[in-house]
Amino acid sequence: MPLIFGDRLDTHKLATGHYGYSATRLNQLGAAEYTLVTIVCDVSPSVNNFRAEMERAIKQIVLSCQYSPRADNLLVRLMTFDTYVYEHHGYKLLQNCRQADYDGILNGKGGTALFDASENAIAATVHYGTQLAGGSMAVNAIVFVITDGEDNSSKQTAKAVKAVLDKAKAAESLETLFTVLIGVNVNDVKIARYLQNFYYEAGFTQYIELDNANAATLARLADFVSRSISSQSQALGGGVGKALTF
Repeated sequence: MPLIFGDRLDTHKLATGHYGYSATRLNQLGAAEYTLVTIVCDVSPSVNNFRAEMERAIKQIVLSCQYSPRADNLLVRLMTFDTYVYEHHGYKLLQNCRQADYDGILNGKGGTALFDASENAIAATVHYGTQLAGGSMAVNAIVFVITDGEDNSSKQTAKAVKAVLDKAKAAESLETLFTVLIGVNVNDVKIARYLQNFYYEAGFTQYIELDNANAATLARLADFVSRSISSQSQALGGGVGKALTF
């Protein structure tokens, strides 16, 4: 997996899939509990018409989280995918996420490796969460997969995504894992049905759908993601995260 930014993060291999991930070293973490946040964004050519609005949405998510009372307990990872899967940055403290980091990042070409990206996001969450738990930290996680189309490039399958998600749900290292599949600009009945089927087949916690992607709807999406992150983080320590209304 290509690494876009040069953050000083440790790299890790995964037993499943074709990609690894990077993350902050445990000795650089000072809190007793963390929520792992993973944002996975489709950058295939079909998103070109709303690429700038999507970048603003990602910036707004990061900015909103930085004002959260739980800001010091969030570790954020950003991935993108077209034909391949990319890690723009691994799990790093929210305080180290700069707005300028997200300028011009959603550039892609080729196909849509939706299954590969989803599988890696979940597998990395479990792997890193297990390390944090081994360091006597409480940990839960939330994963957002944002796409506007069908998979046509993955080596993995929807069943492989379900397998790794089932493993994640059973992992004792994570108090809770919340997974959200987000269909954007879905105004084709065939695509809508495809993504709904993937949601059910893989076992995501929640599916939401935007029929049009524009500044207003993506700002609303940013608000939904920010509120969901806050809800999941507040659930640490025995609480239960819940699906929010979009």
